[in-house]
Amino acid sequence: MSVEPYREITFDRDGDIDQPQRERLAEMDVTDLVMFAHGWNNSPSLARRLFSDFFAPFPGLVDTPPKVRLGYVGVVWPSMRFTDEQIPNFVVPPIAPGPEPHLHTETRDALLELFPGHEKTVERLGQLLDEQPESTAAFREFGALARKFAKVPPGGLESCFADDLPEEEQSPPAVLYEDTLTLCRKFTLALEETGAVTEKPGTQSFSVGGGLKKSWKGAKELLRQTTYYAMKRRAGTVGELGLGPLLGQLARSSPQVRVHLVGHSQGARLVSFALRGLPDGVRNVKSMTLLQPAFSHYAFAPSLPHASRSGGILRTAESQVDGPVVACYSRHDTALRLFYPLASSLAGDDASAVSLDKRWWAMGHDGIQAVPGAPRLTLEQALRDGIPGSGCVSVDTAAVVRRGDPPVGAHSDICHPELARVVLAAGRIGR
Repeated sequence: MSVEPYREITFDRDGDIDQPQRERLAEMDVTDLVMFAHGWNNSPSLARRLFSDFFAPFPGLVDTPPKVRLGYVGVVWPSMRFTDEQIPNFVVPPIAPGPEPHLHTETRDALLELFPGHEKTVERLGQLLDEQPESTAAFREFGALARKFAKVPPGGLESCFADDLPEEEQSPPAVLYEDTLTLCRKFTLALEETGAVTEKPGTQSFSVGGGLKKSWKGAKELLRQTTYYAMKRRAGTVGELGLGPLLGQLARSSPQVRVHLVGHSQGARLVSFALRGLPDGVRNVKSMTLLQPAFSHYAFAPSLPHASRSGGILRTAESQVDGPVVACYSRHDTALRLFYPLASSLAGDDASAVSLDKRWWAMGHDGIQAVPGAPRLTLEQALRDGIPGSGCVSVDTAAVVRRGDPPVGAHSDICHPELARVVLAAGRIGR
């Protein structure tokens, strides 16, 4: 780990944490605590590397003790990353060779670890991706199997944490209810737009009666988005039932500690939902910085532009932060620019219109929307003039968050000193 003192907090899918980790957190002798929740991730070791790289610039940017004693926490929770998604600045094992679309061995292992008891489901999904049958029945089977991962297990708590908007505005989401072949075609076109797949001479078009072989290119994306829907729901569960109450306990045991929440991708949703889980009267969260947040840009809106009587699921959460809520976004994030709207839109929506329909846009694509008076800053402005002391703020970080291969683009390009400076500026930490 690049920084000290550092602690790790590990939650299970229901937001439970073991007692020794909670006790070690309370023992930290610090004035300020930066708590960073990862997003798509496959192992604690990979999460630690991400934490280490992200935290590395912080010590050189803050005052020396005793004025500021900065501590660091990595929030680990059960999520997953498909292994064909490269992470900028990280050296990851080479992808096993195989035809595309192909469910790589590492991704199969991650699915089995995250969704235990689905061995036969994962095996059959892999077979279908390898064989690519030219049959509508095969697509129906693939969709039914993939969507098993989005079902809440008996007795599970996650069903209450899936929505960013009111249910009547968000359901039924395409990723769970759209006709499988139709959605695979939409994802294939989006993949071609990113350059993740290319059209070969003689490839079948999507004309009536054709294009079944070509549509398998989008089937793997359907599986990816279905598992990420499950991660989105889990992030809300862990945030509200796990991290929120933990912050309340920390406020009682260490009332002098100022907490600064940071989250990437689905981890941004996790730390945001933690605000809903804070006990009454707890005011130890002094800032929150969201990096490429993978949830609705209307989540904090008191009133939706297309439904004025409804608001986002986090419309009152901002008041729980004794400081600003900062969303960093980048147009180079193709995961959120293209695939998130397709997966989040309503079943039956026209694919050509989805990318233009702002109801389904993600916060990591264009920042916080529909919050009156919320400023929008360039990264240069934020670093030069500082971050407002309260309220929702959007910062366009495309100047540095810009690297990454298809299909996700710059979604994980977050380890930059400039983003560390945004976190410190939001929390009024150091110089």
